[in-house]
Amino acid sequence: MDTTLEAHIIATIITGLILAIDLVIRLILLFYVPRNRKPTAALAWLLAIIVVPIIGTALFFVIGSTKLSRRRREMQQQVDRMYGHYRKQLDASKLIAKAPRIYRQSAALAESLTQLAPTKGNKVGVINGYDEIIQEMIAAIDEATSYVYIEFFALALDKTTEPFFAALENATKRGVSVYVLFDTLGSRKYPRYREMKRRLTDIGVSWHKVLAIRLRLHQYNRPDLRNHRKIVVVDNRHAFLGSLNMIDRTYHRKDTISYIELVTHLEGPAVNEAAAVFASDWYGETEQILTHFLDNTSRHSGGHSVAQILPSGPAYAYRNNLKVFVDLIYTAKDSILITNPYLVPDESLLAALLSASLRGVRVSILNSEAMDQWMVGHAQRSYYDELLSAGIHVSLYNAPQLLHSKYMVVDEEVAVIGSSNLDIRSFELNLECSAIIYDKSVAATLARQHSRDLKKSQSVILALWRRRSKWSQLLDSIARLTSALQ
Repeated sequence: MDTTLEAHIIATIITGLILAIDLVIRLILLFYVPRNRKPTAALAWLLAIIVVPIIGTALFFVIGSTKLSRRRREMQQQVDRMYGHYRKQLDASKLIAKAPRIYRQSAALAESLTQLAPTKGNKVGVINGYDEIIQEMIAAIDEATSYVYIEFFALALDKTTEPFFAALENATKRGVSVYVLFDTLGSRKYPRYREMKRRLTDIGVSWHKVLAIRLRLHQYNRPDLRNHRKIVVVDNRHAFLGSLNMIDRTYHRKDTISYIELVTHLEGPAVNEAAAVFASDWYGETEQILTHFLDNTSRHSGGHSVAQILPSGPAYAYRNNLKVFVDLIYTAKDSILITNPYLVPDESLLAALLSASLRGVRVSILNSEAMDQWMVGHAQRSYYDELLSAGIHVSLYNAPQLLHSKYMVVDEEVAVIGSSNLDIRSFELNLECSAIIYDKSVAATLARQHSRDLKKSQSVILALWRRRSKWSQLLDSIARLTSALQ
């Protein structure tokens, strides 16, 4: 056989094999990619795989799963069973509460998703001054006699946080057990990171990084899954949840942006639920079981609020926060007030907001003019036209301060405060924790805060918004498309 012809036949066979293998891989992925995945995300991934096959396929296998490893999900199931045991103790102590009738189904949904029930006898405070939040946390730690749990997405040692670290040191000297968790990537980018870790070790704190990158298959997690929770619990007496990271208000940025935060201070049975969430994260990282939240379930703060803790994240089968938020929005009859720096809704949240406004509910959304995350900021702005067209009021808090507070008030009767943004990352990729407060006085306090912040904001006017530059509109559209790639 002619050498040239033979080479041509071999090349044809090799090309045919490559094409056949490529076709088989694409067919397999066509079946695999959409499984248990939102249609928008599945389409985005399939498009990426078709347009850039090698890169798209590689990226899918690296970051295609939004869930934690099978090991971590199994550990979460073990924790949920422990929560069930804790619920029996709450029931025996007659501390389980019924939410107001209109919100009873939302409370039942949250309990079904997390195994954490609404409790009565809680005292709930709202703190919105940056320094005041840290000082109140320090005051609680200074009273500690048994244990302190600390969990932050970003934990940094600087002039602002030095008194907080000093309080931890004083607590360990008194014999208090102090446990600290901080997100690996969320903290390491800030100055004095190594010094902070040494400081924690030197003062006798038990600490661990959360979601460090592990390459073993049974422990592998998508590298951009993050623990975004902010929790401080002291002696089953005090719990703090909200938006604050333990870092200077500037986040050590080089621009002029500084952050405004809001935190709830809980006293009562809900504190134990917050402690239980921390204990689940500690168990996930160390395989050590902390049971402080089981030691005293009979504490009653003297308060009158019904509260329920809502953890969420990729260790759970469902998007707990999204499901409960949407359910609460559908209960609204008069008003929905949302303060959140990041709003990139999925289809269900967008439909709930639009439906609420179209049925006559007053919906007010307060975001920030300052953007500290370029992609999220532009994706968020891509929804404004649709929101405004439905009669939703959108405002932007004046730069350079960034309103980082995260809360929602429905009908000035129920409030949600926590770490969760209203974007796809917080619904799919982040571990979050929120407190649902079924109390009119707390809801009214947050409604007044929302009104005060609106006075420092500018309304987004639909006609003017539509006249923004084509370049800005293009950036918004591109960011919106990439936000679906989860």
